[in-house]
Amino acid sequence: MFWHQTDLTLAARPRGVHLITHDVQRALASVLPTIRIGLLHVFLQHTSASIGLGENASPDVRRDLERYFSHAIPDGDPMFEHDLEGPDDMPAHVKSATVGVSLTLPVRSGALALGTWQGLYLYEHRDHGGPRTLVLTLSGETR
Repeated sequence: MFWHQTDLTLAARPRGVHLITHDVQRALASVLPTIRIGLLHVFLQHTSASIGLGENASPDVRRDLERYFSHAIPDGDPMFEHDLEGPDDMPAHVKSATVGVSLTLPVRSGALALGTWQGLYLYEHRDHGGPRTLVLTLSGETR
């Protein structure tokens, strides 16, 4: 059984939904091709951003998701008490809890076994969230 773990720090991005599949693949370029069958666990070490899977072709989908979350969980909503870092603070935590901060993905024949139209998303829920760190843990049988 093979195990590999690395941290991937993504540069700060503006609020929105960002495709990060290639960033993750690049971070694992030296080891991913050696895996015959396995799993990649992706964990985001933050509480005001999230990760998920979604449409990898049309940027309209990512913009629509951002519009949905901004409408459903608006900044500055008076029902939120926690606002130590501004009006987008607590809404970002709610969005992160809703979407989640981890994914487990299948690996087959040295590649992520994603569907044709699937890609990994970073949901940046803050106006100025800063760099985001992912812990990538790869395990499996090597070729």
